[in-house]
Amino acid sequence: MTIIDEQLGAPDSGEPQLKRAKARASTSNAKPPVTNAFLDRFFQITQRGSTLAREFRGGLVTFFTMAYIVILNPLILGGFTADKAPTDVAGGWLNAAQVGAVTGLTAGVMTILFGLIANLPFGLAAGLGINSFLAVAVIHEVTWPEAMGLVVINGILIVIFGATGARTAIFRAVPRELKAAITVGIGLFIAFIGFVDSGFVRATKGGPPVQLGTDGSITSIPTLVFIVGLLAMGILVARKVQGGLLIGIVATTLLAAVVEAVLHIGPGSESNPGGWHLNTPVLSGQLVSAPDLSLVGQFDMFGAFGRIGGLAATMLVFTLVFTNFFDAMGTMTGLAKSAGVAHKDGTFPRLKSAFIVEGFGAIAGGATSGSSNTVYIDSAAGIGEGARTGLASVVTGLLFLGSMFLTPLTSVVPLEVAAAALVVVGAMMMAQIREIKFTKFAVALPAFLTIVTMPLTYSIANGIGVGFVSWAIIGAASGKVKKIHPLMWVVTVGFIIYFARGPINSLMGA
Repeated sequence: MTIIDEQLGAPDSGEPQLKRAKARASTSNAKPPVTNAFLDRFFQITQRGSTLAREFRGGLVTFFTMAYIVILNPLILGGFTADKAPTDVAGGWLNAAQVGAVTGLTAGVMTILFGLIANLPFGLAAGLGINSFLAVAVIHEVTWPEAMGLVVINGILIVIFGATGARTAIFRAVPRELKAAITVGIGLFIAFIGFVDSGFVRATKGGPPVQLGTDGSITSIPTLVFIVGLLAMGILVARKVQGGLLIGIVATTLLAAVVEAVLHIGPGSESNPGGWHLNTPVLSGQLVSAPDLSLVGQFDMFGAFGRIGGLAATMLVFTLVFTNFFDAMGTMTGLAKSAGVAHKDGTFPRLKSAFIVEGFGAIAGGATSGSSNTVYIDSAAGIGEGARTGLASVVTGLLFLGSMFLTPLTSVVPLEVAAAALVVVGAMMMAQIREIKFTKFAVALPAFLTIVTMPLTYSIANGIGVGFVSWAIIGAASGKVKKIHPLMWVVTVGFIIYFARGPINSLMGA
């Protein structure tokens, strides 16, 4: 099942109507797919052209492509011993096992709530951008509880923006072509993530920034497994095999497990650069363990303001809000288009509810010390598998809750396999590039900058910011200032401050 290319909808209705699909159904003698009546009505499964099987498959695929966060988030935020964990300004650190437990808990609860309230097939989990920012920069100034308090404040502001309609208004002010560019940029971004995570693309030591494999060659078995998985999934999707991505993930994981059992490759490290990234496809130890949720509630909302002062703490919150706000907005734009539930102006059903729930994800992430939870672009894998409703999110959320008890089982899928699915989905999302009028350079340059900045800076927010700033300035200089929405200028000024936050912080500290 590939991404729906046509975005058919009635802007004045609460839900886009898949008119052509319904028209075909009305002229056919084929019976509609049988689904549970309650689930069908609640999630509008048939109305969106889906089935129970597709929603369950999609939810399963989304979980498998996101499950790495249960392993990766503890590695970023914590450690099993103090000397191997990021320590805060007071020498405090987070236990990796506890971080893993709250990562699964928060992702599960928030993804289920998102599916029930927003009825969209998007998974939520700890955002990689914010958790890295916390571990690399924030905790050198404040303690871990104080850092998580700032995340909670960030989430409260995001909820306020969503509840008051400010976030929706900004979303509607973004030009259609720029929204399409955001979708395409995200496609390239997640494909680049897949290439890097698989070892297909690596950094060099003094040459070009990146290269193919090691010294221009594919030298590791795990990367070869990635290539096999990529081709297998591509063939299955091209042949429109139902469950193609899921079949590809399961089959490639089995292949990886066999390879590891025979060759004993082991995990990747400096001494073993050809090893598996993050997860080694081996089941070891006990399958079930009770989660340790001791970190729940361990946050200090206002402690940072007393420790580093109001201005410095406010700048940290500003950075968190901007990253959270626009990463999620861009991600939801791309996912809604991919799912075929977006209106022609780029909006989608229950937009306001989606923004509010996503904001609560940030609050929940800070309150549990697992970092801000946000919508994951990896959800595109489940959408590519056919997911169109919030039922898929409920499935994904339940699996995340189960992951608290089954961490060894979720860690069997190596990152190389999930990476292959991301590259396939990235290729699917490129289809939106047809909406951009590259013949008009005032449109082409901002769109191009948006698209390339995301993968090249490894940030969705950066790409959106560059797109906003260039669109406003080039449009105004081209004599089209009246066509630029006032909110675009407000956001542009905000992004300029965002991009200059380093010098601003230095000036405030001087």
